[in-house]
Amino acid sequence: MSNNNDPLLNFRNATLDDLAIIVDIYNSTIDSRLATADLQPVSIESKLDWFHKHNAFSRPIWIITNESNQVIGWTSFQDFYGRPAYQQTAEISIYLDENYRGRGFGKNIISHAIQSCPSLGIQNLLAFIFEHNITSLSLAQELGFEEWGHLKEIALMDDKYYGLKIMGLKITT
Repeated sequence: MSNNNDPLLNFRNATLDDLAIIVDIYNSTIDSRLATADLQPVSIESKLDWFHKHNAFSRPIWIITNESNQVIGWTSFQDFYGRPAYQQTAEISIYLDENYRGRGFGKNIISHAIQSCPSLGIQNLLAFIFEHNITSLSLAQELGFEEWGHLKEIALMDDKYYGLKIMGLKITT
């Protein structure tokens, strides 16, 4: 996938061999208190069940590489709430290597994910974003997401409470 003058991004299904880099990239976001409610680094072992709940056909984890085949990040689709009536709804997560943040890759990655939703059986795409993560909220809104929910002061991190916004996008075909 490429847009305008942006470098070529490649998306491939993650394998178990990718779990170490997935965890490394994820752990690199914890201290910022912007992208996850985990407070301490997670282990590869602790993410095994999460990894195995994904599948390439409807809830993939994609590794994203640049034109030099360097891993710049990953994105995943996850079931929402785990009940059959919600099967057409998925949560998206995106994590970028710290060397590639703030360079416009997120927009291209999420755009690709949105375009892929129909083939994955996804009609509603959700993003759970901390209310103080203005950059991610702005990007979601730019890509058509709307606020579908707001959970005030739901997360306690470093003795401070933070709210979470549920951003939603109805996928049209």
